[in-house]
Amino acid sequence: MGKITEISPQAKDKTRVNVYIEGKFACGLSLETAVKHRLKAGTEIDDARLREIEFDSEKQAALEKAAAHISKSAKTARELALFLSRKGYGEAVVSFILEKFSEYGYIDDGAYARAYVAAHGKKKGARLMKAELRAKGVADEDIAAAFAEAPPAESAAKAVAEKYMRGKGREPKDIQKLYRHLLSKGFSWEEAASAAEEYKSPQED
Repeated sequence: MGKITEISPQAKDKTRVNVYIEGKFACGLSLETAVKHRLKAGTEIDDARLREIEFDSEKQAALEKAAAHISKSAKTARELALFLSRKGYGEAVVSFILEKFSEYGYIDDGAYARAYVAAHGKKKGARLMKAELRAKGVADEDIAAAFAEAPPAESAAKAVAEKYMRGKGREPKDIQKLYRHLLSKGFSWEEAASAAEEYKSPQED
C-alpha cells in the first residue's frame, strides 16, 4: 500500500498523466482512466490494484498506438517496446502488446532482418548492417540467418565503389578516399581492397 503523491500531465501527450507513489514514478495512465478511478494526490492504493487499473484500462489504447506506429514502417520488438515505454505504458501493457503483435505476425525480428539486409545490402557492408540490427534489438541468430540468404558482399562493395568514383580521379589520394568511403559503409578491408583494385593505376601495384 502506498499513497499517490502526484499526478501530472505528460510533457508530450496532455491526454495522459504520470502517477507517482511516495514520490516515485509508478505508471502512466490516460487522463480519462485517472478520472474514472478517482485517482488523485493523497489516494491510498496498493501496487497490485494500480497495475490492474493500468492493464485493463490502457491495453486498448496501447494497441491502437502501437498499430499506428508500425503502420508507418516495420519495427523490431525492441523498437516497439521503447516506443510504448516512452508513451508512458508500463511493463505489463508493453509485454501484452508485444505478445499479441508477435502472435499475429505484426512484429517478426527475423523477417525484419531479412528485409533490412535486402533493402540496404546494395549500399552498406555487412559489418555496419549487423551493428545497426543489433542496435535495434535483433538477435544474433536472426542476423546470421538474414545474411545467409544475402548476395555476396563483394558485388555490393563494387557497386558502391563505382557510384563513388564517378567523375573522380585515379590518383593514390583518390583511391585512399575510396577505401575510407567503403570502410565507413561497413565493408571489410578485403572487400574494400577488391572493389578498389580496378581503379588503381598499374604503377601503384
